[in-house]
Amino acid sequence: MTPPPSSTLTWAQLRDLRCAELEGAADGWGKASNRADAGRDRIEKQLLNGLRETQRGAAAEAAVGRLRQLGQNLQYVYTECGLVRTALNSLAHEMRAQQRALREALDDAEALRFTVHADGSVTYPEAGEGLIDGKPLPGGTASVTASPGLLPPSGLVAPNPNAGKAQDIADRVTKAVRTAAEIDWRFAGILRDLKAEEGLKVPDRTWTDAAGDAAAVRDAARGYLKSGIPLDASPAARKAWWAGLTDEQREEYLAVYPDQIGNLDGIPALVRDTANRDNLQLLIGKLEGQDDEDAETKLAGLREIDRQLKEGRQPPMYLLGIGDEGNGRAIVSYGNPDTARNVSAYVPGLNTSLDEDFARNDLKRAWDTAKGANKYDHSSASIVWLGYDAPQSVDGLDSLDVMGDERAVAGGGAFSRFMGGISATNENEDQHLTAIGHSYGSRTVGAATQQVGGIPGVDDIILVGSPGVGVDRAEDLGVGKGHVFVGAAENDVVTKLPSKTQSVAGAVGWVAAGPAGAYLMGDITDPGDDNLWFGRDPASEAFGARRFPVGEGPRLVSGSGVSIDAHSQYFDPQRDAVSADSIALIAAGRADKVKIEDSR
Repeated sequence: MTPPPSSTLTWAQLRDLRCAELEGAADGWGKASNRADAGRDRIEKQLLNGLRETQRGAAAEAAVGRLRQLGQNLQYVYTECGLVRTALNSLAHEMRAQQRALREALDDAEALRFTVHADGSVTYPEAGEGLIDGKPLPGGTASVTASPGLLPPSGLVAPNPNAGKAQDIADRVTKAVRTAAEIDWRFAGILRDLKAEEGLKVPDRTWTDAAGDAAAVRDAARGYLKSGIPLDASPAARKAWWAGLTDEQREEYLAVYPDQIGNLDGIPALVRDTANRDNLQLLIGKLEGQDDEDAETKLAGLREIDRQLKEGRQPPMYLLGIGDEGNGRAIVSYGNPDTARNVSAYVPGLNTSLDEDFARNDLKRAWDTAKGANKYDHSSASIVWLGYDAPQSVDGLDSLDVMGDERAVAGGGAFSRFMGGISATNENEDQHLTAIGHSYGSRTVGAATQQVGGIPGVDDIILVGSPGVGVDRAEDLGVGKGHVFVGAAENDVVTKLPSKTQSVAGAVGWVAAGPAGAYLMGDITDPGDDNLWFGRDPASEAFGARRFPVGEGPRLVSGSGVSIDAHSQYFDPQRDAVSADSIALIAAGRADKVKIEDSR
């Protein structure tokens, strides 16, 4: 950053600065931001829904398009006006700190009967006694130094006891003025950049600028806002913190730190959804400004999520988390998890990342579960949780992550904290929570159960397409073995991966040919064994879980070639109605209605 130019700010100007006027201006920008937010909310929750429900045809579609554009414009106004408000409040906050430092120095000077001059130098009176004649030592003037706070060498310090005190006051006055000048210069640049393009549309490049604006204001507001976010607190403490904020404080946090608030476990779902919808636009703008394959992949996923959010699905979508770190983060709920009595959360596995495939297929699994559960209990919500870096495709030695526990353990800790947040914000005394793990996600759920306290609030666990969960008995998952349910398709190769102790051939097959190769080699080297890669087969009799029936799925090898589709249809009511219905029943708290079949 270019250093600030020499400032003409004086200590008298700093003393007389009216920070309340800055805060008053901030309030005005806040009101403009709130009006834009209210307009956007009315468009999304009233006008668009009314049009969709009552009108059809080209004219209606055109009206919907125009309303969506207006809503996006208002969202941009909301964001930018909110950033201006926080920039002004942050400026007032930092200037007040320098005013306090200045006032303390001036008060000390007055108490000592020193004189502070316009240039910051300080005159002090005679004091002490001369060593020879015993007369008071003459007074003098402490000048402004180039580096306030650095005293001259001790051999050059004048013997008058007031000299050191006067120099300290001069240094404090100078430091306060120089710091205030730097603050003023820094915020002037931020405020100059907070300007919009002319016109009635908000194109993607404008959101790219908005992402840069938000980053600048976030950095400037660290001491004013960010330091107050209880990042290390429990979900219950975070919920209490949010409830204790004023409306204005909440508005500022949402405008400036939607990424922090939207991904903070323990914050109410409606608040997280609001924050993440705004952060979604900022992330799209940020990634639009990058030119690499990773950004393009994540952009496709973000745009598909954005499209579905605007589509008006039922049960309604709530965006509980979004981010571009690692392989990407996205947490979507169908139904409000704070008001629904039954809440299920599904953890996906191998190859899952924030891309278009995730946004289409993994979100659909949660949506299908939500629709199925609501047939049995209307107070049901279903979540897809991509809150960790799942292992990616097997394409070399870097892909050995899928053979280890590290990502599952890290993800398990994050999932446990997330469910703790869901449990803390749910408003029902008789809440019913279900954790669902698919593929490597079942190992992640297993790791979550081994955290201190397990998975907070979870009553039932569903494991489908599992290569093992890290424990050998259902009772070790912390919910009682009668509350652990397993689905394993006969032709799902992942549910038959060889154990680590069987043969090196299994590992070689995994790296060389993927799950199919590992399955074939493992089947040859140790047929009939009930141990899988991550422990005992959850579908085995020895594990002790309740196995519900599922379709066999397509065979591994057929006339059409090699297929592992049997691994991906557990949630699909079209391709495996029995499995999807069993998952929905358990998620709705009706596990007693689930048919149980024999273990392997």
